[in-house]
Amino acid sequence: MKPNPFLLTPRQGEAARELLAHVSSLPLKGADARLLAVVVTIRAARSGIGNLTGQDLRSLRLADAEGAVVAVSALGWQGQEALLGDDLVTPVAITLPEFADRRLPFGKVMRSRVSGWTTRTLSAKPVKKTSTAARLAALYLAAHGPADERGTLPADLPADCLPALPELLAKGFLRELDGSGYLLGEAVRHLSGMRPVPVVPPRADDGPVEQTPSWDEWKAGVSVALRRHVEAVEKCADCSLSTVRVSEAFMRKAVPAQFEEKVRRAYGVWEARYPDQGPPAARFAASFRASHGHGPSVKQLCKGMGWGKMSRDLRIFVIRRLIADGWLMNTDPVPWTLRPGRNAQAGAAGAATSAGAPARRPAP
Repeated sequence: MKPNPFLLTPRQGEAARELLAHVSSLPLKGADARLLAVVVTIRAARSGIGNLTGQDLRSLRLADAEGAVVAVSALGWQGQEALLGDDLVTPVAITLPEFADRRLPFGKVMRSRVSGWTTRTLSAKPVKKTSTAARLAALYLAAHGPADERGTLPADLPADCLPALPELLAKGFLRELDGSGYLLGEAVRHLSGMRPVPVVPPRADDGPVEQTPSWDEWKAGVSVALRRHVEAVEKCADCSLSTVRVSEAFMRKAVPAQFEEKVRRAYGVWEARYPDQGPPAARFAASFRASHGHGPSVKQLCKGMGWGKMSRDLRIFVIRRLIADGWLMNTDPVPWTLRPGRNAQAGAAGAATSAGAPARRPAP
């Protein structure tokens, strides 16, 4: 029988683990409350608002649904009380105040894939009729477990899940369970968040095979200056970026951008709506760098300037024009390196010289 395809890429597996780590950090007690928090959090990851219906709540088969709703209310979440009414089909918007300034850095596709993985894992045949604690544990073990190797119980596995682990072994979700080690069952290996990376046999004329380094290996191999910049981005409390996003940005191979005619037309519309944006963009980049310890990304600059909704290609095109015009500069292709360009620097130097020069007397 052909094995089921994996649901998550390695990067999406990292995102799933980040979601679960966030839920583990919440001051909640009981598997019911934490499982509800997982479902609401992944739905609210991008907007800060997660939509659930009463039927969604019922489908979680919580032992004490009302107690779970009350428990998450203690976090300051708003709106979830409506889930306990008689209406099972109208979506209820649940607001997560902790995401007002910092949300999980999931793109649209990333959020959708992790949400789908969550649903599929909870409904997998070996766990479908188990306890809430067992189903919650299944999420953590799948996210952290290699597909074909023994894994180690994750450090952030909720304590409520530990007594339920033998239940997962008995149902076949786990093939092995020994102390702190476990092995996923064959029927659920496709749920693994740490899928094996396929090895393509090299051809005779391919030369040596280039191995993709891990994030820590990559950082260890770069210059001191670049590593210092990377750490400034990683540790920036204002940006609060995930390791997944930072590593993808720095390790991504640069590809020359090709802009279609529609992007150039969109730029013309943008320029007419936002004229003379060079000087304020340079000032924003300087202020951002002074506050964060690193430059803004292209998206952060465009959003900070209030330029409205823009496609990714248009954002890149706008920034490249500002760089070409001398208002911005960067260390291409290193991300988060935008800063004021030569025109902005010349203007600042001229202003400083004028401010410091003695007043001239008018000619007689």
